[in-house]
Amino acid sequence: MRLIHTADWHLGRVFHGINLLEDQAYILQEFLTLVKESGAQAVLLAGDVFDRSLPPADAVALLSEILTRLCLELKIPTILIAGNHDNPERLGFARRLLASQNLHMIGALTDFCRPLALHDQYGPVYFCPFPYAEPAFVRDYLQDKTLDDHNQAMVGLTDNLARQVPPRARCIALAHAFVNGCLVSDSERPLSAVGGAGMVEAACFQRFHYTALGHLHRPQAAGNKKIRYAGSLLKYSFSEVEHRKAFTLVEMDGEGQLVHLEEVAINPRHDLRRVEGYLEDILKNAAADRNGDDFMQVILYDRGPLLDPLGKLRQVYPHVLDLQRLESDRPAKYLGPGRDFSRLGARELFSSFFAQVTGEALSDREETVLTRLLEGFSQREREGSL
Repeated sequence: MRLIHTADWHLGRVFHGINLLEDQAYILQEFLTLVKESGAQAVLLAGDVFDRSLPPADAVALLSEILTRLCLELKIPTILIAGNHDNPERLGFARRLLASQNLHMIGALTDFCRPLALHDQYGPVYFCPFPYAEPAFVRDYLQDKTLDDHNQAMVGLTDNLARQVPPRARCIALAHAFVNGCLVSDSERPLSAVGGAGMVEAACFQRFHYTALGHLHRPQAAGNKKIRYAGSLLKYSFSEVEHRKAFTLVEMDGEGQLVHLEEVAINPRHDLRRVEGYLEDILKNAAADRNGDDFMQVILYDRGPLLDPLGKLRQVYPHVLDLQRLESDRPAKYLGPGRDFSRLGARELFSSFFAQVTGEALSDREETVLTRLLEGFSQREREGSL
């Protein structure tokens, strides 16, 4: 059986004020071509179909178009599960009716309580869908009060469905989960407020011949090649600029062995990348940049004030989404990542601001001047003259 595994479309995503729906539609048209030309016998979509639980109407319309072409025009069975960004009840709407057209939308655990069988020339392949669910919901669903965290909940769910698969039958899982040990990105929403409690172990999926994972945005294996994240449709944060986004093409023989596993590169309409350097150099080199229409983050090394750097950059790079000042020789200790500036006093706040603007700490003379100024302000405040 030949499958295409994809995940984390996040339809309706807005990134730095830019609605990405046209870019998502562009990629999904290429996806339909891949499905047709690859001879795929099924499509697996492992969650986070939408970017939020109440998606905009145009995102719903795009999904409707893509699924209609997959299931009605191309006649490709499609299995889709909810992720942590999706509303399970909305995603599972009309699921029994849609299943008659080979579209299997599993929003909630209660939507599908048994494996789904699809057939190829060797016989049935059983698919076990595990949409995202909080441990508390899994406890109620399985009537097992011992399931305290995501890993225990996933063990309970996989045991529950796997025992319904006939012995020695080929079996594939779809799950939306955070597998321990895998690489994360800034654009992924944590599955638990408690560090580590949202993770599951790869061992949960060892019994399956292939596991199609969603949630993490970097394409990657989770322990071994038969447990895999397809990655997101597009780059959704600047932490992903080095990612190579792809669809995963999976081919399995009659014994359940993976005979072919291939990443098919996604070529977006606008890539997401980062440019660093001095403003003058970046502007000078822009004419030779063949990808000037990309979505960009620019980090400037210049020291001192600049006149409208963003306006100048957008004359040569129209889609600069983020501009930062980062002098090449600035001491890292002055950048203060993660500091809560609301807790700083006037002296510390000004000192941090000065260091971020100039790249240097206050000199002894400047410290003296600052002290005198702050003392003067304090005295005037006490006297009621401020």
